Amino acid sequence: MSQARGALSSEALTHGVRVEVRARYSKEHSDPANSQWFFLYSIRISNEGDAPVQLLTRHWIITDATGHVEEVRGPGVVGAQPLLQPGEDFEYTSGCPLQTPSGSMEGSFQMIYPESDTEGFDAEVARFHLIEPGSLH
Repeated sequence: MSQARGALSSEALTHGVRVEVRARYSKEHSDPANSQWFFLYSIRISNEGDAPVQLLTRHWIITDATGHVEEVRGPGVVGAQPLLQPGEDFEYTSGCPLQTPSGSMEGSFQMIYPESDTEGFDAEVARFHLIEPGSLH
């Protein structure tokens, strides 16, 4: 289950893991004269299930306004592989550069159950938009 909660935010729930995103344009890190737009996004990952879960890897699909797609995969988020007990959450902020004034991001976090032989799963990060205020889109 996922839903866009407005252009610059999204929310998804996968196997008891809720991922909420809020994005914003970062004027201070952008240089439109040189086709460089920078966006910050804050993510809250909440364990609403009844077993501990741990985030191992991330997978992002980043699309700019021209339709150019870049995929990014890597371990953890902001240098961490958080272990979330039931009822806990983890929040972080990161950034994304684009060569256009708008685009979108979506993806997933690979989660495991560290105390169980149960197979892990991909927690969805629902699509959210990156938009420079006042840009045509």
